[in-house]
Amino acid sequence: MSKPLASDVAMVLSAGLGKRMRPLTASRPKPLVQVAGKPLIDHALDKLDEAGVARAVVNVHYLADAMEAYLARRTSPEISISDEREQLLETGGGMVKAAPLLGTDPFFCLNSDNIWLDGPRNVFAHLSDHWDAEKMDALLLLVPHARAFNYRGKGDFHMDAMGRISRRRTGRVAPFIYSGIQIVSHRLLRDAPEGPFGTMTLWQRAMDEGRLYGLSHHGLWYEVGEPQMIAPTEAALKRD
Repeated sequence: MSKPLASDVAMVLSAGLGKRMRPLTASRPKPLVQVAGKPLIDHALDKLDEAGVARAVVNVHYLADAMEAYLARRTSPEISISDEREQLLETGGGMVKAAPLLGTDPFFCLNSDNIWLDGPRNVFAHLSDHWDAEKMDALLLLVPHARAFNYRGKGDFHMDAMGRISRRRTGRVAPFIYSGIQIVSHRLLRDAPEGPFGTMTLWQRAMDEGRLYGLSHHGLWYEVGEPQMIAPTEAALKRD
């Protein structure tokens, strides 16, 4: 039997500068760049809403006023703002700053520029079915290369038979790519550094402790990090 959702709250990481998406981000934040008829962030927020996640915490920094004005139009999910106007805190620091707003343990965390098609279960239900708070600090949704489109990298993680993950080894190709979607326990954030830092700092500790796990995505995933990736993504979404 399927479990209920592991959380009713999510953090949507939206504060980055969007440098790879220039020139489209010269006058707008990357989450407001349109793909297939709507801003990137709405692809993420609509998926959360459809899955039944009631509240989303969105961090803002670059062109923050534009982000807040746009998000004020949404009524579902309920939006809370984590304000990083004074300092961009990167992915790890952003989660730490937002932690007081993320009261539920665990919480979903996703990048605002994700576009994906679900498998038999939506990704939040799929992650929830496999979440085990006793042994996990985070559970990352991973994509095999065959299901990843527009992606040109060497992969991010290896995964053993138990689902524990490790980083790509130097000079090797790793079979799984991080989708930008995960479930996070507040335990992952304990004793975090102050100021800006990336999530890998926290993931590495969890890996060392055997508490970082992965789950293979059964649907399709599209990288939309650069302007030239938009058109093929839109074409693929029309086909699918």
